[in-house]
Amino acid sequence: MFETILFPIDQSRQAIETACKALELARKDGSHLTILSVVEPDSAEVNTSESVSALLASVREKFEQGGVSCDAIERKGKPAFVICDVADELNVDLIIMGTRGINIEGKTESTASKVIQLAPCPVLVVP
Repeated sequence: MFETILFPIDQSRQAIETACKALELARKDGSHLTILSVVEPDSAEVNTSESVSALLASVREKFEQGGVSCDAIERKGKPAFVICDVADELNVDLIIMGTRGINIEGKTESTASKVIQLAPCPVLVVP
């Protein structure tokens, strides 16, 4: 059903747990998976190029050990916009992503919420 899947990942626990769902769905459909890590240029988080590369390599290895072919991409920018741009560039059939939780205050929009609004394809958000 889904020929190509985009899986945005960061170093959060939720994103890593979502990897199991992405692997399960990709294996079931025989999908090609692209792992994407987006680093915000002005982010206070410590996301060095080396740590992001290590994360992508680790996740890619686990997916390939699970029998799923995949690519890894690292980009800089605002996560929601970069995720949607990459989904459009690669013409993916589905974006699978985690969420860090519900924004109760409602002052800022979560990345997952923004991706749902802007994505050129269906989005599966795993809580």
